[in-house]
Amino acid sequence: MDARDDQALDAVKLYYETGLSQSEVAARLGLSRPTVSKLIQYGKDRGYVSIRIHDPREQESSLAAELRAAFGLQEVRLAVVPDPAALTRDLGKVGAGLLAENVHDGDLVGVTWGQTMYSVARSLSRQERRGVEIIQLKGGVSYTTRVTNDFETITLFCNAFGAFARTLPLPVIFDSVEVKRLVEGEKHIRRVMEMGREADVAVFTVGAIRPDAMLFNLGYLSETEKAGIAARAVGDICSRFFDEDGNPCVPQLDERTVGISLADLRGIRTRLLVAGGQEKVPAIEAALRAGYATHLVIDQEAAREVLNMARQRAAS
Repeated sequence: MDARDDQALDAVKLYYETGLSQSEVAARLGLSRPTVSKLIQYGKDRGYVSIRIHDPREQESSLAAELRAAFGLQEVRLAVVPDPAALTRDLGKVGAGLLAENVHDGDLVGVTWGQTMYSVARSLSRQERRGVEIIQLKGGVSYTTRVTNDFETITLFCNAFGAFARTLPLPVIFDSVEVKRLVEGEKHIRRVMEMGREADVAVFTVGAIRPDAMLFNLGYLSETEKAGIAARAVGDICSRFFDEDGNPCVPQLDERTVGISLADLRGIRTRLLVAGGQEKVPAIEAALRAGYATHLVIDQEAAREVLNMARQRAAS
């Protein structure tokens, strides 16, 4: 190294590490600005400077590509969630955008309810579509002190797409199989159920298995049933509980549940899963592996954890 190398090192350190302008570096070193410019270029040519750009868009693209490849998904969108308290809101915004891209004139759109779906519905802007119908994929809530926004969710979807609503004015879970079968036999209810199975698009979320989960607090399940579900299930879709392999695992409850089955859900053309958060990772991974979704909206942190689970499973 000679004197020029020493000067170049001094110049690049002041310029890149300290953040001084070239004029300020020149004043500090007692050199002219053109000389400093040449020294900085010389330092770069000599390999004294290494610049790395961390583009979050590239990380998002890589994560999305990995998820598509791992689970055979058609499309993945990642929600950036700076504030964990705003997770549901941010998922809803991204979910609404992807849903709007996949709803076309004349489509039957199956929707569920819950806080994530309400967030999607609230984030939808008015779409110019013709002949769209919104189909409720599972029963609602007849009595609870907990806010579910089931009716409001359907209404917002209809307003966004200028659509007709086909609703299920029934509890999502009946006390007995006999009563549930009797009610499902009514011709109008039967037709709505058929339309749910015939839907072109379905938008849904997964529920986690935890004491404060919505479905655990609507008054439909006994403590014994809750314990049995917690022992076997990792999540639910449309109030259908499934295990770590995505298989239905509470058949007795399924017989009392009003709504689309997991097998019928899998037959819908476009199936958009909107879900995120650490507590939902096992349910999301199982649902994706079971093929319940063709399109996914998820936050970045949950996406990484889902991929980690998939890698660990593949390695075991």
